Amino acid sequence: MGTQARGSTNDTEAILRGVLDRWRDAVDRHQPDEIAELFTKDAIFQGSHPYTVGRQGVADYYASQPEGLSASYRIMESRRLSPDLVLGYAAVDFALTDQTVVDAKLAVLISRSDDGWLIAHYQVSLLAP
Repeated sequence: MGTQARGSTNDTEAILRGVLDRWRDAVDRHQPDEIAELFTKDAIFQGSHPYTVGRQGVADYYASQPEGLSASYRIMESRRLSPDLVLGYAAVDFALTDQTVVDAKLAVLISRSDDGWLIAHYQVSLLAP
């Protein structure tokens, strides 16, 4: 546990950051279909609503989010579980246009496929004030 499987911590974090940067950019531009393409076809997705499986559920979830929503994140931990799997844990601030900021923690499992690195599992936890 906590051991890196092939690949350095820097490589692992770079993979995680590459996916999360694309996710954040698409969230900031309110592009639900673009966000959904960052997920595997059978991704398990748990946002702040009941979970869903697959890209359509991801697209629907982000389409329901308010225009102007933005996200910023800080990677807290990353692990290379295998050559094709990266686990990441991040602190995320979701900012709304009314200046409200929602503090959350995000756990993702990213898998390598023929289409590159994609999110296979997404779990967000909202923190109580």
